[in-house]
Amino acid sequence: MSESHSQEYISHHLHFLQVDLRDFSIVDSVKPNDLAGFESCLSSGEEAHQCLQKVGFEQCKFSDLGHGTCIGVHPEAKESQIVNPYTLNLDSLGFTVILGCIFIFLFRYAAKKTTSGVPTKLQCFLEMIFEFVHNTVTGIFKRKSELIAPLSLTVFMWIFLMNLMDLLPIDLLPEAAKALGVPYLRVVPSADANITLSMAVGVFFLIFAFSFKNVGVMGFLKSITMHPFNHWAFIPVNFVLEGVSLLSKPISLGLRLFGNMYAGEMIFILIALLPLWWIQWVLNVPWALFHILIVTLQAFIFMVLTIVYLSMASEEE
Repeated sequence: MSESHSQEYISHHLHFLQVDLRDFSIVDSVKPNDLAGFESCLSSGEEAHQCLQKVGFEQCKFSDLGHGTCIGVHPEAKESQIVNPYTLNLDSLGFTVILGCIFIFLFRYAAKKTTSGVPTKLQCFLEMIFEFVHNTVTGIFKRKSELIAPLSLTVFMWIFLMNLMDLLPIDLLPEAAKALGVPYLRVVPSADANITLSMAVGVFFLIFAFSFKNVGVMGFLKSITMHPFNHWAFIPVNFVLEGVSLLSKPISLGLRLFGNMYAGEMIFILIALLPLWWIQWVLNVPWALFHILIVTLQAFIFMVLTIVYLSMASEEE
């Protein structure tokens, strides 16, 4: 595979299905004015950009998805912004919601079957997960709370299912989506910093909620202004130190998960670029087996840190 095609392959697999909320257009996707002429031009060996310039094009809209007219190429594409409040990553949001519903369905199904005699293998497996999360919570969180155990189970299973999507063949769902008229598709929600940081921000707000509930607003303010130096003259220094420590929790929590899953996804993409299929298998299978450990470990770390942060916020000192 040539260098240009390799770069195109990588950029296509790392591109989200983004919709611009200002005009509901699909970012970096167009539809040719003459689809038959565009396909004929491609068959003659010309590049997609050149063919689009010949037949003309217009911006692909959200309503055009699924009609087979949207193409993941834009001759006038600009460098994407790191932060763009006007776009939504439809693929990340969609898979996140779907996997959350799968988690709810599985545990609800297993809970309803608990009184039906001999438990099934699925029930035994989910019960093992439940006991594992319960023991982890009781070993770290020493206060009574009706929220912490369900929250920990949700965090662990939701992130585990999102990470597990990385084990699917790299071209399976994106190529199927392309055949259905969807130009871009990324299937690993936890490889999107928007998703991981959003979950981390949710934990961040819970830290405030637990702190206000257990020590009150004044107690929380004292914890960030009178610690570690218990003197009024050091209030500005304490506020800076504790503020940085507080803000670093959601940032490190979200970026750690994102960085590990993004790196794992990139390695799968690079393996897929290798020229011989048997070389791909020789490298892909061991990495996939090792990645199972990473998938589980990252979900566990996110859950444990969530419990630790909320446990620290519940301390009365």
